Amino acid sequence: MRRKKVTLAHLAEQLGLSIQTVSKALTGKPGMSEETRSEVSRLAKSLGYLTKDQKHALAYERIPPYPIVRRRFVLLHNEQFVNFNRLLLAGLHDRFTEFGHQVEPMLLPPGLQPRDFEDWAEKTGLPYAEGVFIAPRMTSDEMEERLLQLPMPRILLNFPPPESKVDSVIWDVHEAVHQSVRHLLRAGHRNILYAGDATSQRGFRLRWQAFQEAMKEGGLSADEDAHAAEPFQGRLGPWIAKFMERFRITRPTAVLCAIDEQVAPVYYALKDAGVRIPQDCSLVGIVNEQTERLPALTRPMLPIKESGYRAADRLLWRLANPNMPYEHIRIRGDFIPGSTMLRL
Repeated sequence: MRRKKVTLAHLAEQLGLSIQTVSKALTGKPGMSEETRSEVSRLAKSLGYLTKDQKHALAYERIPPYPIVRRRFVLLHNEQFVNFNRLLLAGLHDRFTEFGHQVEPMLLPPGLQPRDFEDWAEKTGLPYAEGVFIAPRMTSDEMEERLLQLPMPRILLNFPPPESKVDSVIWDVHEAVHQSVRHLLRAGHRNILYAGDATSQRGFRLRWQAFQEAMKEGGLSADEDAHAAEPFQGRLGPWIAKFMERFRITRPTAVLCAIDEQVAPVYYALKDAGVRIPQDCSLVGIVNEQTERLPALTRPMLPIKESGYRAADRLLWRLANPNMPYEHIRIRGDFIPGSTMLRL
């Protein structure tokens, strides 16, 4: 059956807008609310409408806009980090739905050893997927290395290890930390306490390095011994005790908590100690998303869902261009002023 042609006129009629307004919304031109722009974009995606520029971009990357074959892809993840895996899966699903493909989440069993991986993969049908996405924070570096050796196109949703032969797409926490420090410095804060595991993951180490760089650019030092940068390792009590000890010694005017699962414990530890936020101490938290457990955080936005959406494009591109060099893509988010930071 021939695909029914969708035009700007069809979109305008369904939305009750002029053709000019719909065109401006889809081409990114100013002159309308973001709510209207989002509404137009959602309808265009659901109906499969593509602008000329979008068609040209797909043609350039040799991705068919209306594929005949429905492909099956897999998101490999573990059960410990459901939060950002849910957002990644939503982004992948949104993009693949536009092409008629499907993405299936596949949970790595806790305790699965690399030596047992092939048997497990065969039982789950993993070798028959046309491409895989490898989520962050796998059980071990050895397991991640085993996944990177899979014989099908792969996208690593993480910062790539050295010499890895894989495309990667990741939300840019390096930029997020720089944004956070710069906002605090512009607000007059010079005594900033870093809180967060700085060693156990590549992304964690990158955040700490970015903090040191940003502080140095502001003319300040960042000695690890003066900050709460010890490994978290899931042991909340001892880590919080060390954090509060650093807090009492340094008496910071602001805390930058850089790891999602440590932001809420830091906030409530300060609150239980009688520290008013932001009156006594400002707090910037790098979280995957805002939750009801916390006030409206001052924070950099981590575009996790958007990274999943972009990763879907990258895998389709890799299928069409198997011999092209590997690419590493970082997705940058905006900074969100919340209620937890005051200007000195």
